[in-house]
Amino acid sequence: MTRASTTPSPTFAPSRRGFLGLSLAAGLVLGLEACGGTSTLGSGGSSGSGGTGTIKWAWQLPTTWDPVTSSAGSDVQMLALTYDAITALDDQGNATPWLAEKWAYDDSGKVVTFTLHEGLKFSDGSPLDATAVAKSIERGRTQDGSLIAPQMATIKSVRADGDLDVVIELTEVDYQYPLLFAGKTGMVVNPAVFEKDVDSLATQPAGSGPFTLTAYVQNDHATLKKNPNFSAADEIKVENFELYPQPDPSTAVAAARSGQFNLVRLGGAQLQQAKDAGLDVQVISTMFVSVLDVNASMAPFDDPAVVEAMKYAIDREKLKEVAAFGVGDVSYQPFPPGYVGYNPELASIYAYDPDRSRKILKDAGHTSPVKAVFTSSGQSEAAVELIQAQLKEVGIEAKIESIPPTQHTQLVYLEHSKALTYDGFAGRESPVQAFQVLFGAEGLMNPARTTSPELEAQLEKVKKTPTDDPTYPALLQEATKIAVTTFPNTFLTLVPAVIARKGVSGLPTRPSLRRFEGVTA
Repeated sequence: MTRASTTPSPTFAPSRRGFLGLSLAAGLVLGLEACGGTSTLGSGGSSGSGGTGTIKWAWQLPTTWDPVTSSAGSDVQMLALTYDAITALDDQGNATPWLAEKWAYDDSGKVVTFTLHEGLKFSDGSPLDATAVAKSIERGRTQDGSLIAPQMATIKSVRADGDLDVVIELTEVDYQYPLLFAGKTGMVVNPAVFEKDVDSLATQPAGSGPFTLTAYVQNDHATLKKNPNFSAADEIKVENFELYPQPDPSTAVAAARSGQFNLVRLGGAQLQQAKDAGLDVQVISTMFVSVLDVNASMAPFDDPAVVEAMKYAIDREKLKEVAAFGVGDVSYQPFPPGYVGYNPELASIYAYDPDRSRKILKDAGHTSPVKAVFTSSGQSEAAVELIQAQLKEVGIEAKIESIPPTQHTQLVYLEHSKALTYDGFAGRESPVQAFQVLFGAEGLMNPARTTSPELEAQLEKVKKTPTDDPTYPALLQEATKIAVTTFPNTFLTLVPAVIARKGVSGLPTRPSLRRFEGVTA
């Protein structure tokens, strides 16, 4: 007897193609809406017809082309060009079909079976069947150096049952796997490649996604072509795809206007400039939130009063207007409105209140300025300087220390040597996974590596509750409340993707992933 209630709703259940159609329709409608009330289209609009059939995307390059060893959450955007995941996410963060057309848990909640679509193929034409998926999952959870293994710690075994069914036995009840498998954790790698030469995956991806890599120069560019074996190949309207790092903000608009790139990621500061240049501008909501990462084991943030005072000291509205040029919105939690983990009780929990900040510090015995070091890796110098000034107004004097971006992860999250850092969180497919990253005892973005028994207990309730259970949203939102009010992480603003287009049609607007089905150039 299987429990099928965690299978997606009938809207998405019939086929992966149906999911693509809804995604594209959403792109046409939601692409006209912007976070913070900013218009998303410049003058003219682009038909996207004609053109070269090549997308030149100035965004970023992945840390590796192997999803198992990828070290950046944002890599999922680039890896999705060459890999398919077992599931996908809708706009609210619910799991929907992708490689798997459906799934079901048994009555115990400890066995989940994913049933694949028929006729799937890897880019080399070999079958993408249940055996291949089972081997890919097994590799991800057991290979030395795997960075996705912690997300699969509750898997006891995985096996193929026939050509289409992948059966996963768990050590405990965990209903998060359909969500986890929508990202890097669920990207299926061709066993024929990793069983022969696993190291080759760093520069030569072996998946089933919409494109295949033909050339790659690390830190410079990647060239891809349409994959005829992609299961929705007729939805891919371009023949070629070129991927580049994000250009310097001072040259981004000019690069797009000249045709050097026809799809460019911008900052808020370049949005109006791009419109004035006649480019189409699209603002897409994302799961990205800017945040102050705080090491509560280091002075002065080992004093809870300093942390609390800091949360009230920051004028997020001004931060949005000055540092982000009005693009985005303020945030006090890791999830955006509309997402299942968003807790409306926290909508303005740490609203700007400098008098309250000063009182908190005074009541804690801080009669002279509190000294701190504020580490910046150059992500947003305007934001860092504005936060520094706002903290100073309430009595926290934070000296800015600049470090190279290449050393940020090592110094902040691996060596735990920095007390206060400006950073961003790109979100995760599973909200429990997001909590583990931000607040877990081994969480990468938890510099002090401290955790909360109360939060851990709440997350156990979340994991053991089917995601379609009526109680699931409230349980998850309570976990959000515990985390936001217990941990020092200070969330600041939601950061949408600002994209300038020239001769490229609008992109689908799913907040978790940029996709290119239906996009023309």
